[in-house]
Amino acid sequence: MANVVLISASPAEPSKTEALLEFVALRLNQHGHRTEFLKLRHLPAGPLLAGDANADLIASARATVTDADAVVVGSPVFKATYTGLLKVFIDLLPMDALRGKPVLPLLTGGSAAHILALDFGLKPLLATLGASSIGRGRFVNSNAILPATESTRPRIDETVELDVVDAIDRFDSELSIRSRLCSHAEAGDPASVLSTPTTTDRNPS
Repeated sequence: MANVVLISASPAEPSKTEALLEFVALRLNQHGHRTEFLKLRHLPAGPLLAGDANADLIASARATVTDADAVVVGSPVFKATYTGLLKVFIDLLPMDALRGKPVLPLLTGGSAAHILALDFGLKPLLATLGASSIGRGRFVNSNAILPATESTRPRIDETVELDVVDAIDRFDSELSIRSRLCSHAEAGDPASVLSTPTTTDRNPS
């Protein structure tokens, strides 16, 4: 199955955004995918802000993204858009870093007034990196995210849980389709369409 990197663009710890990503990871694990977290706040601020792509930890983070089969990007909404932390990291990635990779965008925030930041902010940013398909994604109100405790896993309030699970399962379907196409391509199937960029479910959440 796929190797999926989950990028957290939250500068805070604990983080509702990361709790959402942990929920996503658990669901993807249930579908048989491998997941890995990349928490941007753990990258060294000096090289990150200076644009030093060759610094050891920055180079490692870049390789983590470019080597992944698929990417989930999660960010809280600050000042009506994704975090500056995400932007400075994206600026250090190659222009084709997401080419050939399905991407699931997720935003969190305290008000539904920020919902348009998904379609008019985060998705266009990801498109600049050549994402082969960008899922519909979701904006999830922070109040609906229930972080893990010592005895419970992260959860989503039942009022929005089905919608979030639907987004994850659609993403899994995309990964499964691409896995089959990869198998055909490796067998020399000329019908493979892996190189054809597409965008899926771009209607507002």
